[in-house]
Amino acid sequence: MTRIKRGTNKNRRHKKILEASKGYQGRSSTCYRIAKLRVEKAWQYEYRDRRNKKRDFRRLWVQRINAATRSLGMNYSRFMNCLKKSEIDLNRKMLSEIAIAHPTQFKSLFDQVASFA
Repeated sequence: MTRIKRGTNKNRRHKKILEASKGYQGRSSTCYRIAKLRVEKAWQYEYRDRRNKKRDFRRLWVQRINAATRSLGMNYSRFMNCLKKSEIDLNRKMLSEIAIAHPTQFKSLFDQVASFA
């Protein structure tokens, strides 16, 4: 039986990892064994933070809406409850955008909703 050399596959695998580790400091970008560990850890962070980003943005939107509604004399939870009662379907992202960019429109929305309080 003939001997099978796996050099090309190994080189391809190593090259993929070393390409992904470009920009790392020291041997983490040049030495395969160290780069592999660093790249795998980076992929773990990347996977985790794709989920955390959604959580962080929702927290930001809630803070913005809360700040805008408190300046008008109501807290966030009561405002969201009144929105639901008035059957206005706006998500938190759009509400926060309106509160920051268009305060007069947010005030008119608030006045519309405040009657359900």
